[in-house]
Amino acid sequence: MATAQKVTTHLWFEDDAEAAVKFYTSLIPDSKIHAVMHFDRAKNLYGILFTLGGQEYRALNGGPTFKLSEAVSLWVRCEDQQEIDRIWDAILGNGGKEQACGWVKDKWGLSWQVVPAALEEMLNDPDEAKRNRVLQAVWGMIKLDLSTIEAAYRGAAA
Repeated sequence: MATAQKVTTHLWFEDDAEAAVKFYTSLIPDSKIHAVMHFDRAKNLYGILFTLGGQEYRALNGGPTFKLSEAVSLWVRCEDQQEIDRIWDAILGNGGKEQACGWVKDKWGLSWQVVPAALEEMLNDPDEAKRNRVLQAVWGMIKLDLSTIEAAYRGAAA
């Protein structure tokens, strides 16, 4: 069963939480479903405990009262363009929709930021010109392209 993590993100789905969690755990290494709980004999889903990239989450089928929105997103730190492409393409191929600046929304309404790990370091560089070039490059993209971002950081053409 899941962990001693003090604070856990809880995701509300209308009625397909189990399928969403199975998809999410298939995307990210170090992910696992720990428990699926039902509240009656009809097997109506009450909740799921799972880890995604080693981080604990909970999900439930809560009905249509609340919807997932961009107000909360999952930031996925990818080591290279291949990982960015794999995750991005899997979400799109499973009914997702592209958004700007490295954001993609899955078919259940959860937004993901699929970003290169190097982006945070670039955006924390003390050189304001480098940071601004990186931001301008990112703002002009849908799916992030690491080579273009790195070229902007260096001040070179991609």
